[in-house]
This record gives sequence, C-alpha cells and structure tokens, in this order.
Amino acid sequence: MLFSRLRGPSLAVLTCALGALSLSACATTGDAAPKTQTASAAPASKDRTMAPGLDGWANQDPYPSTYRGLPRQDMAIVGATVLTGAGQKIQNGVVVVTDGRIVAVGGADTPVPAGHQVVDARGRYVTPGIIDIHSHLGVYPSPGVQGMSDGNEATNPNTAQVWAEHSIWPQDPGFNTARAGGVTTMQILPGSANLFGGRGVTLRNVPSVTMQGMKFPNAPYGLKMACGENPSRVYGSRNQSPATGMGNVAGYRAAFIAARDYKDKWDKWRETGQGTPPTRNLQLETLAGVLDGSVLIQNHCYRADEMAVMLDVAKEFGYKITTFHHAVEAYKVAPLLAREGVCAAMWTGWWGFKMEALDGIEENAALTDAPEGSCAVIHSDDAELIQRLNQEAAAALSAGRRAGMNIAEEHAISWITLNAAKSIGIDKETGSLENGKRADVVIWSADPFSIYARADQVFIDGGLAYDRANPAFQPVSDFELGQPGFGQAAVGVAQGAR
Repeated sequence: MLFSRLRGPSLAVLTCALGALSLSACATTGDAAPKTQTASAAPASKDRTMAPGLDGWANQDPYPSTYRGLPRQDMAIVGATVLTGAGQKIQNGVVVVTDGRIVAVGGADTPVPAGHQVVDARGRYVTPGIIDIHSHLGVYPSPGVQGMSDGNEATNPNTAQVWAEHSIWPQDPGFNTARAGGVTTMQILPGSANLFGGRGVTLRNVPSVTMQGMKFPNAPYGLKMACGENPSRVYGSRNQSPATGMGNVAGYRAAFIAARDYKDKWDKWRETGQGTPPTRNLQLETLAGVLDGSVLIQNHCYRADEMAVMLDVAKEFGYKITTFHHAVEAYKVAPLLAREGVCAAMWTGWWGFKMEALDGIEENAALTDAPEGSCAVIHSDDAELIQRLNQEAAAALSAGRRAGMNIAEEHAISWITLNAAKSIGIDKETGSLENGKRADVVIWSADPFSIYARADQVFIDGGLAYDRANPAFQPVSDFELGQPGFGQAAVGVAQGAR
C-alpha cells in the first residue's frame, strides 16, 4: 500500500517562494491590470515512473507468494465436539467445507450439501489449525549447524533491511513435525540480537521446494524488534552502543527520526513531483512501513517496565506495537496492554533463564487474558515446543483455573488460534471456524487440552496435509531421506509425532 500522503503546498505557493521570479508572478498592485508575468517555474513532472527497483512502493510484493494449496475435496466433518476458536463449543457438531472455505458450522441438524464427503469424527474434537506466531523454523533449521544458522544478522543494532524469508530453508524437517502437532500457519521471525532484527514472514505449513510456495498470500509483514538484555549484551560486549537499556531506547528513537524524515521526503516528492526522488534505503523503507501501518511491530520484550517504555516510544513517533513476544511480565501490565490494544505472546513454563525472565509465572497468560479487550497468545520460539502448543495452552489454562479463574476451553483455544491470527494480521482469513474463512482444521484424537491428544488429521485450506494413520499424508523433507526412522509411520511411533 502507498504511504498516506501529506498535503504539500500548491504549485502557486511554491512559485511564489522562488525569490525574484515570484515577485513578478505573484505580487499585486493597485493597478487595474496585473503586471505581465516575465517568467514561470518549470512545471512539475507528472511522470513518477522510476527504473525497476528504485521505488519500493511501486512494487510492494517483489517476492510474491506462489502458494496454491493442496488437492482438496468438499467435505463435512460430523459428530465431533467443535471448538470454533471464536468462543463456541458445539457438541455433536458439523463443519462444512466447500472449495477450501468454511461454509457452515453448527449442531447435528446442520445440513450436509450433496456431493460432500462425510468425515466421521464421532468421539473426537475439531479445532481451527494452530498458529504459531513466533517460530524460527527454516532460519534455524535442523540440523543445527553453523552453515544453516541464518536467523540473526547480528552485524549492526539496526538490520531492519533484512527479510527472514530470504534465509528460509523449506526442507527443514521441523515443518513436518509442526504439522503433525496441528500447526497450519507460522510467523517466521529473525532472531533478537538487534534492536531491529528485520522482517518476518507468515507461512502456510505445506511442503514446498521454495519459500514462495509456502508464503501466506497477502499476509502483512512484521518487523522484529527487541528490547532488553539481548541487544545490549550483544553490542555492549563489542564495546559499542547499545550497551544499556538507555542505549537501546536511544537507538529506537534515532532510527525512527531517520525513518520519519525518509517517509516525509518520499511523500512530498510523490505529491509535488519536483526535484529528485530520494534514494531508496531498504532499512528506512521497512521502518517507514511501520509508520504508515503496513508493517506490524512484533516486539521481543520480557519486562513490564520495558513494555511501558516501548509503548511510549511508539506514541512519540506515531506507530502501533502489534504484539509483545515472550512477555514474561505481561501479567503486571495486563490492563495497559488491553487498553492499548496490544497482544502478548507468552510461554507457560519458561522462566528464570536470565534476569529479565526472573518473574515468570504459569498464570501469566490467564491473567493477561482477563481484562476486557485483551489478546493473549501462546507461542513457541522453539522447534520442539511448536509440536505441542496445545499442551502449552492446556498448562496455562490449568494454572489459571488453579488461581481461581473460570476459563472455558472454548475460550482458551483462542490463545493458539484466533488471538494468534489477530496478532499477525490474518484473522480475517483464518484462526477460527467461521463462515468464509480458510478451512484450516484439525481433528484431534481427544480433547486438545489433554496430554493424550494427538492430531489425527490436519487440513490446510481444506486439503489434507497430515494424517496420523496414513503414511501417504505424512510428508518428509529431502533431508530426511535415509535418516533413522525414515519410512516408519507416525502412528507406530510411541511418542506420537515423528
């Protein structure tokens, strides 16, 4: 999308500002007839066309998605307990899928259209596909060797110019194991060594030879920012700024001052067409996207006091933080986050591994979720935890209930579905089983909040992406060929997912 334009001065006013020329063109006298104009300013060019690659806003999607979806057929899933992700729990429910979209969700009396395959899910549970908004699959893939460690451009405190999608290795076996855990969509982020780590990308969890074949069509970009210990430790150890919390904040402010100036120059050139257009700067272009709202802020931030500071920085420069990630102390500022409309993405049991994670509690998600207007999310940041996000959400639900909070399963499922979709800007497309949305559906062997539950079938846009009982629908990457366990059906593996 284009930047919102600032109203520039009219050509007449600009002409009047041209010194001696403007005096003859614009000054008025008491004479009956105006003075004859002796010179005029050169007209502004109406042609804003630039050579390919020099105008970032002329092509907002230079690495377009080629995602086409898996083979699918119309179907009706019947007989299950359905958790819609939007607050409903339907016993003996029916979910109707037509052309890869949800067209009906209801009770047993919901009609099944003619020609639809009937999927018997009696005794099982159905939910939306799980969405992990903080993953490094593909950029920190398996095997974890230096040659594949591509998630942190730890060369400068500000690397907003890099895009995680250009580091993704689609053959990462972690995509397959995540799919076996019910994960249908992921946001892949750069690491947190920098104040500005670069753009993340949202992927559909389907097998593909290319990153573009996984890329979620039209999903907004997110900019990974990091506050706290990581950037100050990385760069302080190199005897450069930032080395402290105040150095971090100074770095954010300086970057957005430059970005605001960059954006204003482009806006004015587009409005007037006069002069030479600014030279494209990939770093400032991403930050300018934050200022116009086309790039969402995904902010690694643990401590409550630092979240409050980051919200003030955002207000100073007129942008919005979409989600705080890790957010170990979100429970301390839950009303503030709800009032500001900021999501908090959390673990349940990870805490204490560094000072800024010291005050973690298992009730964090439940307490953060409590205020009206809140947006609590459970995330992984880990190639193994992504395989059991349903269990991580279950642990958070259990902790909240032990603390005396009355939280229903049909609400808590939103922590890994609809709220997750909201936090990365795709909730109009996925995240809940509602009419018109993409048919991202998981059929569970049991209540997904049970430690014994396994994803039996996983559908992405209505296409069967994983079937625990059918090796034909248990994709493997080329890297897995010939590895130990290759060819063994997932249903025969004692721990469930490969």
